[in-house]
Amino acid sequence: MKTNNSSILLWILLAPAVIWLSMLIIFPHLEMLFLSLQTRAGPQEYHFSLKQYQTFIDEPLYWHTFLRTALMSLSATVITLILTFPVAWYIAKIAAGRSKLFLMTVVVLPFWVSEMVRTLGWMILLRSNGVIPQLLYWLGLTDHPVDLLYSDGTVMLGLVYSSLLFMLIPLVNALETLDSSLVEAAYDLGGSRLNILRQILIPHAAPGIAAGCIMVFMLTLGNYLTPVLLGGKNSMWFTEQIYTQFITRFNWEQGAALAFILLGLSSCFVWLELKLSGQSFDEVMRRS
Repeated sequence: MKTNNSSILLWILLAPAVIWLSMLIIFPHLEMLFLSLQTRAGPQEYHFSLKQYQTFIDEPLYWHTFLRTALMSLSATVITLILTFPVAWYIAKIAAGRSKLFLMTVVVLPFWVSEMVRTLGWMILLRSNGVIPQLLYWLGLTDHPVDLLYSDGTVMLGLVYSSLLFMLIPLVNALETLDSSLVEAAYDLGGSRLNILRQILIPHAAPGIAAGCIMVFMLTLGNYLTPVLLGGKNSMWFTEQIYTQFITRFNWEQGAALAFILLGLSSCFVWLELKLSGQSFDEVMRRS
């Protein structure tokens, strides 16, 4: 009897969370799936069809933008990992006390404001009469103030900047659990820095690396604001295509199909990252 009462109590406690997740995630995704598998045969008439997915294959603009978005998101993930790993090591193993707290505050502080404000800040810095072009001109590195906006490099800068925190925190959490005596023993036995990094640090931080890469890739892949503002009208970002189908063309069926294709890519990346790191999904999420 106690077991049954405990099960009932557990389900009662879980019910609000299950209902919340169902309303916000499961039901909307099911509705999007049904929309993507429909085609209009009349004003209020729909038929089951794979036409929306066929349109993605037949239209070069769609799959070209899709591949471009995937490659740039992957590049942003790799760059973010390379930039944050040394910082995470310093915070986790070298900094102590107030210096560690100060460094974490410096990292988190920019994220106290919205993504739009941070992106607009980069636009102010990079436009032709902004701080950075004027500084380059004053140093004699350019003949005139150059507008640094609306390029792939600018978009990549914005994506990496907006993702740093989501890679850094899992790495710090993973590296903090590493026994420093292992690294010291490896040095005493003649191990090089490269071997220690490859055989000790990376394997130990694998769950943190996987968690950070998954979060950064999914955030950059689904990012809309940063590519559009920093890349301009020719940003060629896949979420912009989805937005256009839903909001501009009112073609919800095509927009739903494109959204599910993007969801499929992010799901494949999560599976591949877990496979390469040899981690389970639960273990990775505990590190994030």
